[in-house]
Amino acid sequence: MTKITPDHLARSAFVYVRQSTADQVLHNHESRRRQYALAERARALGWTAVEIIDDDLGRSGSGIARPGFEKLLAAICEGRVGAVVSIEASRLARNGRDWHTLLEFCGLVGTLIVDEDGIYDARHPNDRLLLGMKGTMSEMELSLFRQRSVEALRQKAHRGELFLTVAVGFLKVSHDRIEKDPDRRVQEAIGLVFTKFAELQTVRQVHLWMRQERLPLPAVGSGPDGRTVTWKLPIYNTLRHILTNPVYAGAYAFGRTGSRVTIEAGRKRIVRGFRKDRGDWEALILDHHEGYISWSEFERNQRLISDNANGQSFMSRGSVRRGEALLAGLLRCGHCGRKLHIAYSGSNGRIGRYHCRGGHLNHGGDPCISFGGMRIDQAVGAEVIDRLQPLGIEAAIMAVEAQHVERTAKRRQLDLALEQARYEAAHARRRYEAVDPDNRLVAAELEYRWNERLVAVRALEEEQTAMAAEPQPALTDAERERLLALGADLEQAWNSPGATSATRKRIIRTVIEEIVVTVGEAALNLVIRWAGGDHTALSVHKNRAGEHRWSTGTDVVTLVSALARQMPDRAIAAVLNRAGKRTGKGNGWTQARVRSLRNHRDIPPYRDGERTERGEVTLEEAATLLNVSEATVRRLIQEKVLPAHQLCVGAPWVIRRSDLDDPALRCAAEARRSRRPPSDDPRQNILEL
Repeated sequence: MTKITPDHLARSAFVYVRQSTADQVLHNHESRRRQYALAERARALGWTAVEIIDDDLGRSGSGIARPGFEKLLAAICEGRVGAVVSIEASRLARNGRDWHTLLEFCGLVGTLIVDEDGIYDARHPNDRLLLGMKGTMSEMELSLFRQRSVEALRQKAHRGELFLTVAVGFLKVSHDRIEKDPDRRVQEAIGLVFTKFAELQTVRQVHLWMRQERLPLPAVGSGPDGRTVTWKLPIYNTLRHILTNPVYAGAYAFGRTGSRVTIEAGRKRIVRGFRKDRGDWEALILDHHEGYISWSEFERNQRLISDNANGQSFMSRGSVRRGEALLAGLLRCGHCGRKLHIAYSGSNGRIGRYHCRGGHLNHGGDPCISFGGMRIDQAVGAEVIDRLQPLGIEAAIMAVEAQHVERTAKRRQLDLALEQARYEAAHARRRYEAVDPDNRLVAAELEYRWNERLVAVRALEEEQTAMAAEPQPALTDAERERLLALGADLEQAWNSPGATSATRKRIIRTVIEEIVVTVGEAALNLVIRWAGGDHTALSVHKNRAGEHRWSTGTDVVTLVSALARQMPDRAIAAVLNRAGKRTGKGNGWTQARVRSLRNHRDIPPYRDGERTERGEVTLEEAATLLNVSEATVRRLIQEKVLPAHQLCVGAPWVIRRSDLDDPALRCAAEARRSRRPPSDDPRQNILEL
């Protein structure tokens, strides 16, 4: 007792109370009573002012933030603490840093440390040594406890017998074994998630579909009666957890997540929940129990989910997104190895162009390659059709069956929900009937619960009636025959207006893993890597500079070049329209469009007198010079008496002026002008004027 001086008693005694976990706070009441009782011991030692710090109840002493301990250190530094009272050193700290900081501060201001074994002054070497050993033993004790418990859990996990939690859809039937939930509604709801993911192939699409169809999923909760299952509409994370948890594939997995230790504000901070690679899991036991899917299907789902994550992996293709480009996410640059991106332009934003700009974005270098998407999409689509053509009939039959299966699955979920709601209503009725009618407080509550169950039953019955009243979207015989015909001709089905870009993309991604593209002088060189491991080399024509899908055909350009030597733009437009020629966008020709084409192609316009300089005359001019009708000149041309040529139907005839001086032509023209009929038949009458 000689260590306690009047100076110590003049200050307050601080009792530090701590328990490591919330479970200890709820159940280990004796430990908490012992710690609070230390206030009486401090008073028995002579202190009149005693303060209790219990802000750290439920907090570990291994180094995480402890506001109560921080408050204690602040009071010591202010010189208000005469003694720190605790049961033992492990209550004050479980790590060397906090313990030695406490000793240092107590030694500086002369604060005593009191536990159940004695009173210590941190300024005395012997006491300091003993306190240091106690702190070290406390830290070592925690390490041993943790090591033993973790190793015991690990050994149990390696045997597949450790179940800290049980996923929804399963029940723990013994301490080391789980089975599928016997509730058929739960089983079929979980199975529906995997079925729709196999169809839609993205977690988000499954989520949107289930929310749209108002199909709830089971969720595990805890209540007074223990483990309970509630039904509610799923959120994205719920579906992702179901699709990525190996327990649904009949496998036992432990140690899929880990923790990281960081230093924040000078203290250790543990962040948990980091996912590990499969090779780093503590335990993985296949065929451990009955699952909802096979292990091969589970691995396929993981590849799809990983592949849908845009930008998460160098090799990921990304999910199917909006847009007309069919090869988004599949193309890889053959020059730098980066994945190509897609950009849309045009007035309606549907003109796709693939480009490699990773080097430009990451390192500020020059853009790599860029090309339009129309030709390459068509070429790869033709290759896919060629590969899938033998499977067209089978795909059409599966499409017919899938329409019926989807509606049946929704109806089945509704029937099971109604069956469960009726059971809960009957159970609520039995509880109401079993209660004493005079106990109105209990009877009123049970009656209210019964009414709630009846309302739920009524709502489900109305939904079932509404579904039954909806017209069945069954295919007619004509529609079925047309679908089978499309299956036989896959190219027609591919180009059908009902086939969306998203459908085509899913088909392409099913059979193609990746396409490596390099840009040559005149062509795009592709190497298609198919899902089965085969490779196909493909060359696609590359547009020249200024060439695009709206370019006017070369035959039209050639024709305009020739017509421009014969007539002005307005007449050229009329000739092109009579010949059925169209612009690159499918429009008719006008004077302005002809002029625009000439200017773009550097074709000079027609100049008056140009034909005369070349010694050419028109059909009308030739008729005047020969003194015959235009019809006679046409007959002379058809009979090949008069040499002439015409660029196209409707174009003017080009006749050389010198050919009109031919004596044979002059005689033929004179014979046409005579009144005698050209026939030698004596029965031919002569019309007298």
